[in-house]
Amino acid sequence: MTKPIDVLEAEALSLSPAERSRLVDRLLASLGHDPAWEQAWSEEADRREARIADGQAQWVDGAEAVARVRAALK
Repeated sequence: MTKPIDVLEAEALSLSPAERSRLVDRLLASLGHDPAWEQAWSEEADRREARIADGQAQWVDGAEAVARVRAALK
């Protein structure tokens, strides 16, 4: 019998950060790799790094990024 997703989620969130990281890696690996998607993201990462290097953009820490997204969704 399979567990409901909310039970699995609660169990996953009770893991240590290292265990959660390992679980995320394994789950993502289980989805397979799409070479076109990986190439597109690689190119996007290069574009973003170039914008930062050129002074057109700047790094934002994770907490600030999340706060900005939440504010935009209100």
